[in-house]
Amino acid sequence: MKKQVFNPYMPSWEYVPDGEPHVFGDRVYVYGSHDLFDGAVFCLGDYICYSAPVTDLSDWRYEGVIYRKDQDPSQNGRAVLYAPDVTQGPDGRYYIYYAMDKFSFVSVAVCDTPAGKYEFYGYVHYKDGTRLGEREGDMPQFDPAVLTENGKVYLYTGFCGNHMHDRIGAMATVLDSSDMLTIVEEPVVIAPGDDYSSGEVKVTTGCKYKLDSVENWTAYKNHEFFEAPSIRKVGDTYYFVFSSAVMHELCYATSKNPTSGFEYKGVIVSNCDIGISTYKPADMAAAYGANNHGGFEIINGEYYMFYHRHTNGNWFSRQGCAEKIKILPDGTIPQVEITSCGLNGGPLKAEGEYGAYIACHLFNTDKPGKYMEEACTKITQDGVDGDENPGYIVNIYGNTNIGFKYFDFKNVKKLTITTRAYFYGYYEVRTEWDGPVLGTIKTDLSNFWDEYSGEVNIPDGVHALYLRFVGSGNGQLKSIRFN
Repeated sequence: MKKQVFNPYMPSWEYVPDGEPHVFGDRVYVYGSHDLFDGAVFCLGDYICYSAPVTDLSDWRYEGVIYRKDQDPSQNGRAVLYAPDVTQGPDGRYYIYYAMDKFSFVSVAVCDTPAGKYEFYGYVHYKDGTRLGEREGDMPQFDPAVLTENGKVYLYTGFCGNHMHDRIGAMATVLDSSDMLTIVEEPVVIAPGDDYSSGEVKVTTGCKYKLDSVENWTAYKNHEFFEAPSIRKVGDTYYFVFSSAVMHELCYATSKNPTSGFEYKGVIVSNCDIGISTYKPADMAAAYGANNHGGFEIINGEYYMFYHRHTNGNWFSRQGCAEKIKILPDGTIPQVEITSCGLNGGPLKAEGEYGAYIACHLFNTDKPGKYMEEACTKITQDGVDGDENPGYIVNIYGNTNIGFKYFDFKNVKKLTITTRAYFYGYYEVRTEWDGPVLGTIKTDLSNFWDEYSGEVNIPDGVHALYLRFVGSGNGQLKSIRFN
């Protein structure tokens, strides 16, 4: 790799959640929705795209705006573009499937290149022209995922908020690949929402869809389908990835058939690491999370899971992250830790300076929390979207833990941090959040960014780095530097 890469892998002022990675040719392209910094709601921006060579995941290129929300003929000036997905049709063109808020149908745009200027193409519809989602008995469409193979287009959609009894589960619909729009096999419900994982399904909604593999639905208990469908095929197995009803986790189910027989298998990633017990209790949140959405892709022989994290103390400024995952010989995917090194392929060098915004763990041992809120320790920025100002951490109180994973330490004897704001105390330096203190860095009141250093005794090797603030006040952290 030409240089290192970390999470988030896009610039710190870019907010592209719901990432769907696809390799087309010799590049990987990431498609997602587009939040704004300090946004009031989800997905206020137009669709943009980033891409990188499959051989260098540090070399991300901004492809620009690929589709504007005002291009959809149904746009009323008040709708936003929710999470999309892209597939290449048999004609060689690229099709982006998307839904807008407050609309129940799926729209499609098309382009001759993966990241060019997409143009509106049409709506997914039944053979009589009725749009999917608008026929009597249809469930509203949401978060489309798409896979094209063997002359068919497989479309996966759905949203099942907690205890929304009229939403049964995730849907799979088959389209004709000759036009990429017309339904040739009507929707089948392939995974249950949280009101339908008991194994006793009593549908009173008037829904006309077929319900598949109901006998398997009890395995989804406590991990029922919520939103964020994503679909991949590995060998002869289809992987259906989705956000569960607890929102922070991305789960998966597998089948040998694209529209039936999906069996729940487990969690791939949680954006607050709930479920990981290797360094903490499994039910302890190591970051402030919230909803999650993403997909995985094989890139240059390795599998990576893309997901998003939350910043700025709200749910509406989400950033793309990624982790390397493994698909075991039996087809299962072990849950992976969230890290700072993500796509780097290994630990970051404990050399030079890093922005504090690459911290993957933010939590307070006095006030453990799970979901993002305004008062929590958070990553924010100065300026507006596009201003090339690196993010930093604010709302650092006594017993706030800031964690980075992982660094390769070699002869590091001193650590320097850049801080500001009204707080008095010191940071304890550790390689485990509850491990021994390996050094301290004293801080003081500062109206501007100032540097403070401390001697550390960190053994050589690959370790996490944790800073725990001990003191009073409310501080901010801009960067760390290894000496």
